[in-house]
Amino acid sequence: MNCPFCHIQSARIVVANDLAIAVRDAFPVSSGHTLVIPRRHVISFFDATHDERESMLSLVTCAREQIDSEFSPSGYNIGINDGLSAGQTILHLHIHLIPRFSGDVEDPRGGVRWVLPNKARYWE
Repeated sequence: MNCPFCHIQSARIVVANDLAIAVRDAFPVSSGHTLVIPRRHVISFFDATHDERESMLSLVTCAREQIDSEFSPSGYNIGINDGLSAGQTILHLHIHLIPRFSGDVEDPRGGVRWVLPNKARYWE
């Protein structure tokens, strides 16, 4: 199997538990952008076990504490691209923890809704 998330070098891991790891994104959209990945190769969030999902969410919290300490963001986007239609390019489940900073975009309203730009501005 050629999955890049199944063979992550331990030096890249910023926090881990028995069922999941967290690493900084190799192509970050902001400083501190982190991926939380189950150790077991599973493609969809919906195919992960309850324990895997709980372990991943626990690492989201741990990673957020590290990012807060190192980068002091003013907010976060947390997301999962689940399936090719949703933009998943690496077919191994991962949660994006993306730190946000005041002024990093002109108008941050709508957040993750911008995955469908024509529907993002619901307030207009």
